[in-house]
Amino acid sequence: MPSPAAAVLRTESRLFAREPGSLFWILVFPSVLLLVIGLVPSFRAVSDELGGRRVVDLYVPVAVLLGLITAGLQAMPPVLTGYRERGVLRRMATTPVRPAALLTAQLVLHGAAALVSALLAVAVGRTVYGVELPARPAGYLLALLLTTAAALALGATVCAVSRTQKIATAIGSAVFFPAMFTAGVWVPVQAMPEALRRVVGLTPFGAASEALDRAAAGGWPGWAAVGVTALWTALLTAAAVRWFRWE
Repeated sequence: MPSPAAAVLRTESRLFAREPGSLFWILVFPSVLLLVIGLVPSFRAVSDELGGRRVVDLYVPVAVLLGLITAGLQAMPPVLTGYRERGVLRRMATTPVRPAALLTAQLVLHGAAALVSALLAVAVGRTVYGVELPARPAGYLLALLLTTAAALALGATVCAVSRTQKIATAIGSAVFFPAMFTAGVWVPVQAMPEALRRVVGLTPFGAASEALDRAAAGGWPGWAAVGVTALWTALLTAAAVRWFRWE
């Protein structure tokens, strides 16, 4: 007989699969954006200013980060806040299934969706535009998992400070666009002016972009970039735990 936590995960998986909007924006949109960007001929041309790389090469980590950000800030907060607003978490507290099981299930599902999105983006970049696979897979995986944790911790913090589903959606959207900028959606971090790049490198997704790019090029993710991402993950996790309310 499955445990209560496993039953909750199975139920939430079914509900998650019935949300085509969330699945599209997390799983499909980042790869579609990469495909569109690669259609620009100049973005497929090798640039000396980019160290002999192409713009489309730089946008693979951006597409990876976009899926993580979407899962953490746009998809998860409204779901969890909606459960709390409707009293689902309060009612679960009186049953053998604790509310933490629901929170864990949401983190697992959105984290898994974000990782699948990352895999699709890497695969699309490789098969369609010939982007090299990460030359340092272990370092890339480390940076990817750490960034996934940071994105989910940021989403949990949004849930913690939002009393209602509408507020969670508004705050998530307000944070979403700066996060996309620091991830390099409009301008890849590696192509930013040096001063701006240093500032962006202090943000979780700017640092993550640097770490993923370095691992993709064959180096080990810089300790500074990994440290910044890890620090943000720890701070956001602590904030979410401190402020989160079950009702």
